[in-house]
Amino acid sequence: MTSPDFAGFRDVHDPSPHPGRSWWELNAEDYLADHGEFLGRDDFCWCPEGLREADARLLGDVRGRHVLEVGAGAAQCSRWLRAAGAHPVASDVAWRMLTAFDGDGDGVARVQADARALPFAADSFDTAFTAFGAIPFVPDAARVHQEVARVLRPGGTWVFAVTHPIRWAMPDDPEGLEITRSYFDRRPYVELGADGGVEYAEYHRTLGDHVADVVGAGLLLERVVEPEWPAGHTRAWGGWGPARGARVPGTAIFVCRLPDR
Repeated sequence: MTSPDFAGFRDVHDPSPHPGRSWWELNAEDYLADHGEFLGRDDFCWCPEGLREADARLLGDVRGRHVLEVGAGAAQCSRWLRAAGAHPVASDVAWRMLTAFDGDGDGVARVQADARALPFAADSFDTAFTAFGAIPFVPDAARVHQEVARVLRPGGTWVFAVTHPIRWAMPDDPEGLEITRSYFDRRPYVELGADGGVEYAEYHRTLGDHVADVVGAGLLLERVVEPEWPAGHTRAWGGWGPARGARVPGTAIFVCRLPDR
């Protein structure tokens, strides 16, 4: 099979509707001001615990591989991948996030797209991943997995990091350990605008929900990684912090594979 020439892929700006697009467009600069230093400009960080792909190697050997980043934000991970010898394409729903570092000559192709309707042909990528992108922000995450399975080549890898489901039973406080809501309460967290419309939302899925979505898309779940909070890491990020991180996991990373035909 001939590999698509993603080195020459043109940036694609897709203004079609998406439930969270406007929030990320408006808050891109503030988000990077708060978290950009921790994430870096060309580093691959999986989670607030600080697990780096350089150490974890969850994607395996990426040299020469065509890699799709879903929910890429400012494409920090894709820039790291390019330096590691991969051919990455960074996709995100918010163009202002994707282009936050545009102009620095990184050579990474950027595609604005809803992860539930990826604008790529079937069997286009060897690997796909997302570090807290797309999946928590749509009510129908199963469609994301289905689209990823479609664009992956047989035997391809899909790795996604999300908030650990147990965290939804606790308050959004890096020190809070009390269970304040049912783990099985799947009502989303929603912020409304002045007109009463939804401006921002995050959707809770149990561990079983995530597994069902993966299996339903025809993917194989190979393992689940629950990063421990590292000693000496003192940075709090929303509900993540050293006090809570020492006792319960904050992130779940699912390593999946599309079966060989």
